[in-house]
Amino acid sequence: MVNEQNGATAHVPHGGIMNGHGEHDMNGHGGARPGGLSVSEDGYTFELDSPILTGGARLVTFRITGPDGRPVTEFEPEHEKELHFIAVRRDTARFQHVHPVRDGNGTWTAELTLAPGAWRFFADIHPTGHGRSLTLGVDASVGGLYEPRTFTEDNRTARIGEYTVTLDGELAPGAATPLTLTVSREGAPVTDLQPYLGAYGHLVALRGGDLGYLHVHPESGADVTPGPDITFMVVAPTGGVYRLYLDFQHGDVVRTAEFTLHATAKEAVHMRHAEHAHH
Repeated sequence: MVNEQNGATAHVPHGGIMNGHGEHDMNGHGGARPGGLSVSEDGYTFELDSPILTGGARLVTFRITGPDGRPVTEFEPEHEKELHFIAVRRDTARFQHVHPVRDGNGTWTAELTLAPGAWRFFADIHPTGHGRSLTLGVDASVGGLYEPRTFTEDNRTARIGEYTVTLDGELAPGAATPLTLTVSREGAPVTDLQPYLGAYGHLVALRGGDLGYLHVHPESGADVTPGPDITFMVVAPTGGVYRLYLDFQHGDVVRTAEFTLHATAKEAVHMRHAEHAHH
């Protein structure tokens, strides 16, 4: 499987980008806080073999330990995978989404391509016998010259090679709002997106400042078509800047489109629209 991000191509393990998560609330647990902010939850802990890594293509090994302190070896598959692994540099300029491989002793191996900087790794899991899914997060550092980027302005258009993806909709704190992503190729609508782990697109949303992890699912039903539009219901837990990453598959290649969006109260959204209309 090949993954392309904003014109760059990176090879990822078979299975590539994941297409969904556990059956949490869309904005974490109960809406109070996003997932992924803790390395340990409900007795389960995300343990990296080394939090200090070198740059480039490499293997990263880790374990999920249970309440008894031992590596967990039984998980409930969700969207066809036992574990979904997300790696994002803390400035949100680098993003990867892969499916690691587990051995019989509970050690996972992920294939990543890492640039210098501070990273956050997420593990989305549902341990067998536990009542719900969990998203655990752990920090890692990659040595080398690091020039962080900032993302403060809304960016609703992403270009990945021949493809352009545009985002329509608004984020509102504490409210479910629809976001529609439209995929085109060389100016023509793409109407034959390929299913990937059960849907035509997958969206990851991270809150700026702490990388709080939102669980987002595409709309489903008989009226869902293979493009060009993919619609998601998203709940932003608070106001602020969010980074969004859309995974879609076309021509047997998974591509990732990146966006920046502010979550603002509905009154502010109406005022902003009125200002645009005035100008």
